[in-house]
Amino acid sequence: MKRYGSVIGLRADQLDEYNRLHAAVWPEVLAMIADCNMRNYSIFLRKLPDGNHYLFSYFEYVGEDFAADMAKMAADPKTQEWWKVCIPCQDPLPDRTEGEWWADMEEVFHAD
Repeated sequence: MKRYGSVIGLRADQLDEYNRLHAAVWPEVLAMIADCNMRNYSIFLRKLPDGNHYLFSYFEYVGEDFAADMAKMAADPKTQEWWKVCIPCQDPLPDRTEGEWWADMEEVFHAD
């Protein structure tokens, strides 16, 4: 199992919409998350002192081929539809790695 953390900005004018969407995530999206070997998936929200809202995502990957599972998710029509309604709410970090939407984070500590 490998833990993943990532961060992205959330547009202030989309805060209510993002919360509304995630209060009732589509069942097909939840099924795809599980089918792609992601467990304990959580998204946290925080307004930081810079005045901006940020989302922190955490999940545990239990599969054998992360790239293949993420490609499978990206190819899923219902997931694409979900992303289409979520993406306008998000504000990606300007210093993220090329090809990323959510910026990956480095795990610096873990205790069981």
